[in-house]
Amino acid sequence: MVKRRYVRTRSLKNEMIIDQAIVDRAGRILIARNTCLDSYHIVSLIKMGVPGVYIREGEEDEETGATGAEIPVAPAVQKEIETMTVQDRAKVQLSESVKARVAEGIQYLYNDTSSADFTATTRSITDDLMKAISDNDALAVDISALKISDEYTFKHSVDVATMAMIVGKKHGLSEKDVYELGVSGLLHDVGKSKIPNEILNKAGKLTDDEFAMMRQHSLFGYGILKEKQDLSNPIKLGVLQHHEKMNGKGYPMGVTSDKINMFARIISVADIYDALVTERPYKKPFSPRDAVEMIMSMTDELDINVMRSFLESVILYPVGTNVELSTGEQARVVENNPKYVLRPKVIGLKTGKIYDLALLENASIIIL
Repeated sequence: MVKRRYVRTRSLKNEMIIDQAIVDRAGRILIARNTCLDSYHIVSLIKMGVPGVYIREGEEDEETGATGAEIPVAPAVQKEIETMTVQDRAKVQLSESVKARVAEGIQYLYNDTSSADFTATTRSITDDLMKAISDNDALAVDISALKISDEYTFKHSVDVATMAMIVGKKHGLSEKDVYELGVSGLLHDVGKSKIPNEILNKAGKLTDDEFAMMRQHSLFGYGILKEKQDLSNPIKLGVLQHHEKMNGKGYPMGVTSDKINMFARIISVADIYDALVTERPYKKPFSPRDAVEMIMSMTDELDINVMRSFLESVILYPVGTNVELSTGEQARVVENNPKYVLRPKVIGLKTGKIYDLALLENASIIIL
C-alpha cells in the first residue's frame, strides 16, 4: 500500500521518493515527482526555502496498482497541478542545533530569573530567532515547525516570540523594534515562574482563587523585569500588557486601546493563536482554521491592524495539502493568497477544475 506523508525539508533522507513536483514561479519543474532524493536535492530544497514536501512510502499492489486511501490523480490533472503550483512564502526554520540551544536557554531563563546572565541569555536566544528569520527572508510562520520542547511554557514562549517577530516585520516595525519585540515575546510569560506548579500544570478547571493567581503572572513578569536596566520600557510593557484588550476588558489593569503598548498588541494575537492550537492537559487543540476564525471574531478585543498583519503571516493550508471542499470534491492546494488566508487556490483532483477561492464567483465554496 502506498502512503503519502508530509516531511519537513530538514528531516528528509536520501532515497526518499518525493510525491510532488517542485516548480519555480516560471512553471519550470526543478525536481520531478517520483524522484529518488539524494543529498544534492535535499540541500537544494533547503536553499530554496521549501519548508517541507510530500514523500511516498510503500509499494503499489502488483496486481491492481491500488494505493489504499490515496486519491488517484489522472496524469493530465497532475500535470495541471504541477504547472499551477506556486510555492509558499519562506517560513522560519530552525536547525536542530539551534532548537537545542534555544530550548536550553529558555529553560535557564525561567528557572533563574535573578541570574546575572538573564538579559544576555535572552538576547542570545533572540539573536538565533532573528537570524533564522533573516537567513530565510521569512515572511510567514508555521507553528508545527517550531516545536522546541515538550514542556508547554518553554515551547509557547519561543513560538509566540517567533510569530510576533514575523507579524511585527509584516506590520512595518523597524529591525530594532522587531528584535526587541522578540525579547518581549520570549519573556511574556516569565511571571509564570512565580506561579505554583500545582496551579500551572493543573489538568482540571481552576478554582476562582487559582484563576485569580494565574491572572497575576503578567504583573509578576513585569516585577521581574522592572529593575533590569538593560531591558527597554517597551519590552517590559509588552510583558505587562499582553492580556489587555482594546475594549478595556483585559487584565491586569483593564486599560483601553490608547494605553496599550504596540508590543503587547502584537504579542496578544500571537499568544492567543498559539494557545488555541496547542494541546494542553485540560483541552484539545483547535484546528488552525478554527483558531484563525476565532481571532477574526475578536475585533473588539484585538488591534484590527495587527490582526490583519497576523492573518497575512500565517499559512493554514501549505501548498501540496489535500483538502475537502464543501462541494464534496477533493482538491489540492496549489497557491496561497496572503490577503485571504482561508481561501487558497486549489485544483480538483478528479476534474482538474481550478478554484480560486478568493474570487467572488467561488464565494459559496469553502474548505471543510
